[in-house]
Amino acid sequence: MYSAAALLDVHTRSHQSLVKLMDHCEGFTDAELARELEGFGYPSIAHQLHHLIGAEQYWVGVLNSQMLVDEDPANMASVSALRAFRETVAGVTAEYLGNASEPELNTPRKMTTWGGHERELAPAHVIMRTQTHIFQHQGQIAAMCRLLGKPIPPGLDFPLL
Repeated sequence: MYSAAALLDVHTRSHQSLVKLMDHCEGFTDAELARELEGFGYPSIAHQLHHLIGAEQYWVGVLNSQMLVDEDPANMASVSALRAFRETVAGVTAEYLGNASEPELNTPRKMTTWGGHERELAPAHVIMRTQTHIFQHQGQIAAMCRLLGKPIPPGLDFPLL
């Protein structure tokens, strides 16, 4: 069973790692952040960051019976806009975890997802997936940084602290 405290710890550590990556991305111009690179589903660093934050927003919305699918292009106009978007979304997730009981987190329940599809999911699994998703896209962003000539610093992809 997952506890809210353990999930909040994972969430905090995931977002600390994401903040460090965003710090690194401050070294890119807005044009470099928006530059589309071949071979990536989300073709730019800005799109990757927006997607991984937006996915957490979407799934925590699903947990709260909301369908948050509208994308605001202003949220990915710059690293500072992406930072503000991340802070808002991380705050909503932390609030959800702060109010969720252990039985609520671990008991599968019906949820409505995109397209009106009903799924039976355990909220703890949804939260964990949003956090592993961050690291999946951080790896893609790290590859993009290398391709743009500004590789991430050593240790940034090994966030134990």
